Amino acid sequence: MTTLITRDELAEAIGAGAVTVVDALGGEYYAKQHLPGAVPLVRADVDALAPGLLPDRDATIVTYCSNPACPNSGQVADRLTALGYTDVRKYREGIEDWTEAGLPTETGLPAAFGSAAGSA
Repeated sequence: MTTLITRDELAEAIGAGAVTVVDALGGEYYAKQHLPGAVPLVRADVDALAPGLLPDRDATIVTYCSNPACPNSGQVADRLTALGYTDVRKYREGIEDWTEAGLPTETGLPAAFGSAAGSA
């Protein structure tokens, strides 16, 4: 079972630059709105893209998707753990909770995303 992280803990970690945030929704959802600094990584791409996007297997990584009913963040977190990542957590409440709290988000795709993931 992946360790959970609260919204307040995640906001503090993002502010301190102490976490890598992974958006498990990807694609159009990511481009429309994502947590600050989040990288897009969906379950189907974890094996191929994680080593390049997340080279430090001991770094703190937090996955999220839309809300507690969304399974994506848990699936990505479980796969990262299986690949040897040692500090993977899940923000179960997801981006819906984040935006309802009035916290900042970003839009668009990162510059490296198009080349790393092919056509999204």
